[in-house]
Amino acid sequence: MHNSLALMEELNNDHPVETFEKITQPAGRGPKRQPASVAQFVHSQDDSVQSFEFTYHAARFEEGWLLDSLGYFYEQHWISDVLGKVKGGKEASVYLCRSGEQVDAPLVAAKVYRPRMLRNLKNDQLYREGREVLDENGNRIGDLGMLKAQHNRSVYGEQIRHQSWIAYEFQTLKTLHAAGADVPRPYEMGNNAILIGYLGDEQSAAPTLNTVMLDPGEVRPLYERFLRNIEIMLAHEIVHGDLSAYNILYWDGEITLIDFPQVISPRSHPCAYQIFTRDITRVCEYFARQGLRTDPARLATDLWRAHGYRLGPQVHPSLLDADDPRDRKLWKEE
Repeated sequence: MHNSLALMEELNNDHPVETFEKITQPAGRGPKRQPASVAQFVHSQDDSVQSFEFTYHAARFEEGWLLDSLGYFYEQHWISDVLGKVKGGKEASVYLCRSGEQVDAPLVAAKVYRPRMLRNLKNDQLYREGREVLDENGNRIGDLGMLKAQHNRSVYGEQIRHQSWIAYEFQTLKTLHAAGADVPRPYEMGNNAILIGYLGDEQSAAPTLNTVMLDPGEVRPLYERFLRNIEIMLAHEIVHGDLSAYNILYWDGEITLIDFPQVISPRSHPCAYQIFTRDITRVCEYFARQGLRTDPARLATDLWRAHGYRLGPQVHPSLLDADDPRDRKLWKEE
């Protein structure tokens, strides 16, 4: 209180205004440098992408690609470091990351998709049949201009297709993880990457199932676990579309299914049953090499029918001709 009164009295004094001369710095002397500890503290408080320096020694072009793809995760405190590359592929590369404050696990995986012009997806149009186009939030795009752009494959349209491809994987992981399927936990989606749960440790990532020779006692339980995951997917109208032992991870005696951008609907895709049968056959071939006898064709048919899906091509009613006897018959079968 005393200090406040003294200050008020000083402000009310009628002293003339003081003027100040320019202070000149002695020649040869610069401003005093901050101690290194202060500079380090200031740097540690900067969570912008410009301050993102990671442990992984990336090539020059790769470093820029990672900064652009993962910078959002860093700024939002999903990750704090990139430790190394786990896997490189024709479609995407997976990186091991140190978690940020937003994640309750020490390590996470960032799946970073390759630039569109470098991706080698010759058959991706096959999987887009019957699929809605999704935006960056995983919502269906209804804007005719955007749909026309992606159909015409313009530069803007290719961006929309690319984002929709990523959104399908992330939204599928959210659906299946919530349903109790053995898939990585989905954390966040960016404009060119998704952040998911990591399987493995800092020394090595979980191997894919095709590289693992199971103990005899593991074969039947893991096969049954595989079937449980297929049941969950069918119950949620999801067909993986490219399933095999190459995209199933094995860690601590358990399996985890990965790689879902090409998922299709068992109701709207015209070749859904054939693609589903291929998925089942490929995985059954792995278990056959482990000594387990299976009948993949019969298994696929039984699972498909048990969930109410037709074995023949799915035809939308709007495509049927009411005056054509063959179409009327097909309508009754539908």
